Amino acid sequence: MTPAVPVITGPTAAGKSALAMAIARATGAVLVSADSRQVYRGFDVGTAKPSPTERAEVLHHGIDIADPGDRWHAARWATAARSWIAEARRAGRPVLVVGGTGLWIRALAAPLFEEPPLDPAARARLAADLAPLDTATLRARVAAVDPARAHLGRAQLLRALEVATLTGVTQSTLMAAGPSVPPIPLAYAVVDPGPALADRIAARTARMFDEGWLEEVVALRRHVPATAPAWKATGYEHVAALADGRLSRDAATEAIVVATRQYAKRQRTWQRHQLPPSDVIRLDPDAPDARGRALAWFEEFA
Repeated sequence: MTPAVPVITGPTAAGKSALAMAIARATGAVLVSADSRQVYRGFDVGTAKPSPTERAEVLHHGIDIADPGDRWHAARWATAARSWIAEARRAGRPVLVVGGTGLWIRALAAPLFEEPPLDPAARARLAADLAPLDTATLRARVAAVDPARAHLGRAQLLRALEVATLTGVTQSTLMAAGPSVPPIPLAYAVVDPGPALADRIAARTARMFDEGWLEEVVALRRHVPATAPAWKATGYEHVAALADGRLSRDAATEAIVVATRQYAKRQRTWQRHQLPPSDVIRLDPDAPDARGRALAWFEEFA
């Protein structure tokens, strides 16, 4: 039987990375990031990437592996994560997945279908053609080519049209073919400080501004198109509005805190309903025994 891979997850700003670093320092573990925004080069401060010092100290995979305009989806990440996990195991090193992007983590436990690559230039032309259309029109177009996807939201409708138009094969057909790899058993430590999370989010947002988030965004806008997927990371649109003078720093900070808390709420809902209770332990990062419990849990799988 394939041994379970330990996963530290939880809502944003909960303290996942600190616990993962403590485990890695104690055990020599390799860390695999399951964060859908940390893959993008240059988007550093606002995605709370590990510092250069931390990355020099502990081997991290899944960080700074994509250009901002590249599209990384769950199946693509899971394929890469499998190779990183296998590489660590071949080297005789323990491995720990850490991050809060639920769909990516689920793609390890229950593999998704792999979409074929799409030509970036063709995607850009098609996106420009589809952008003016309202959602009802998009839905009607999807109903004509891939009716099983026509009930979804705007982003999924656009993707369904992209795949069908640029590959000649519908998403539904690809999904029916199923994944080509078996699932990986996972064991989860959910890190959550409870009510203290709200203050953690506010403090981290203030710290990000102190660490140069505004300056990062100003520099990125010189060469990263506004349509690049990397800009979808929480808070970047508000920092861009601050850079343009459309928001004050206080207003931008408040908007980011609200958006981040809403994101954390969605993560908590996913973790509560999607993770099998028998495979989960829960950790309060502020508890005196948090690091000891986390290390003892990890060593069950190392």
